[in-house]
Amino acid sequence: MSAATARRAKSVAQSIAAMPSVVVTRDEPSDGPLSSQLRELGLAVLSWPVMRVGAPQDGAPLEDALARAAHFDWIVFASRHAVAAVTTRLRTTPVGVRVAAVGAATAEALRARGWRVHVVPGEASAAALVAALAPMMEHGTRVLFPASSRALPTLGAGLGQLGVAVTQVEAYRTESAPLNLKECRACIRRGSVAAVTFTSPSTVIELERALGAASFKRLLSGCVAIALGATTAQTLNARGHECRLAEPASLQGLALTTLRLLQQRS
Repeated sequence: MSAATARRAKSVAQSIAAMPSVVVTRDEPSDGPLSSQLRELGLAVLSWPVMRVGAPQDGAPLEDALARAAHFDWIVFASRHAVAAVTTRLRTTPVGVRVAAVGAATAEALRARGWRVHVVPGEASAAALVAALAPMMEHGTRVLFPASSRALPTLGAGLGQLGVAVTQVEAYRTESAPLNLKECRACIRRGSVAAVTFTSPSTVIELERALGAASFKRLLSGCVAIALGATTAQTLNARGHECRLAEPASLQGLALTTLRLLQQRS
């Protein structure tokens, strides 16, 4: 984000009287990348990280797969956490291996680490990535898929249906993180939440689980929900909640979309 863009956005945001807060549900500290960008735009932030991301329970399968990385034809990344897990072990793209990313945010994380990205679908979803890869896949193509411990089946199963050989390994583990429910419910009662940002299907599922369905519904009925990617949006829609997609599908896009939507409501 350029300094001029940040100054203009911050000036507009500060003109919105008594702006309520934006909830950040992703696993990051209070000065993490999304929280920092929202504050740069003049928005107040409530940190409600519902997920905790850590090392895989058994790191041996990942280490073994990466030791053989040059034997794969593709490495497919479905999240920034997978990027971090792999690129801390492999500093450069293995020679002759092509790389696919589920969306712009994941591709951005790869490029920031010096990795070339060959395929990014127009829509940030596992189904769209499978569709984008389909014309490039032949029977027996070898694909490495470093995944979350809670990976949804769409990507791995979809690639498998193309007749390719998928090696899916746990690259990182996601677990529920405790929330201060008393504080969260007080914010909901006061109506002091203007927007909630969701960066993965797991953040939707875990926030609803932590708050309870009734409080979750009350929260989203009184604010704007913004999703990073179509799969996350579909998870919200399946629960009967409307949401808006971040444009572009990156943390910066999520912050700017949040600001724009709050301006429209003011």
